[in-house]
Amino acid sequence: MPYLKTAAKKQTRSSLLDIKSQKCGLRHTVFFVNGNEYTGEWKDNQKHGKGTQVWKESGMIYDGEWKFGKRDGYGTYSVLLPQRKEYLRKYCGEWKNGKKHGYGTYFFSHSSVYEGEWSEDERSGWGRMFYENGDIYEGEWMKDKNHGKGIIRFLNGNWYEGTWKNGLKNGNGKFYHSDKGQLYEGFWVDGVAKCGTLSDFGRDDAPAPTRYPIPQVQLVDMQLVIREAQSAYLDQS
Repeated sequence: MPYLKTAAKKQTRSSLLDIKSQKCGLRHTVFFVNGNEYTGEWKDNQKHGKGTQVWKESGMIYDGEWKFGKRDGYGTYSVLLPQRKEYLRKYCGEWKNGKKHGYGTYFFSHSSVYEGEWSEDERSGWGRMFYENGDIYEGEWMKDKNHGKGIIRFLNGNWYEGTWKNGLKNGNGKFYHSDKGQLYEGFWVDGVAKCGTLSDFGRDDAPAPTRYPIPQVQLVDMQLVIREAQSAYLDQS
């Protein structure tokens, strides 16, 4: 019997030590063998709550919310610029299960920025993209590409509004040539205009209008002609 009591005491003592070694609640900086650092809250030996993780090898830093060891909630992700010895913010927004998910802003570069919805690290849902060349797209996304309804405004003042598929103009849309004062309305396939109508639009205010206005063409049923042409391209696809 004395042996059993001793064994029970030893087991209890070891269990207590194990519990004490478990990281839980707010902790000071924890240094890992690979050089990474984490400062923040824990739960059941996992990063949980608010905390800051620094990855030594990549120079990345994440400051925000965690859930059972993964980035989850709201947080900011930055990268280290070795030359300047300062951090550059790359993403600020919502996370889920360690991936960008929800609403957030991603900085591809100083002048190339996306703000909008994300799904599992990809632009999906509604969003606005500011491109480095000055173009701006606002509309729907799916799997990191323009997909659905959207408008793209070009630096020269022209713009397209209509439907997109896999990053290309597809379906019905309108292209405004504001520099020439013309409007193209028609059907697009994989980024190429296939059939439609071209008319004057804001020609008097255009900076570089065409020499002559587009003459009026009278058809018995213009929409029927467009539908037939559209059907021909759809049958080929």
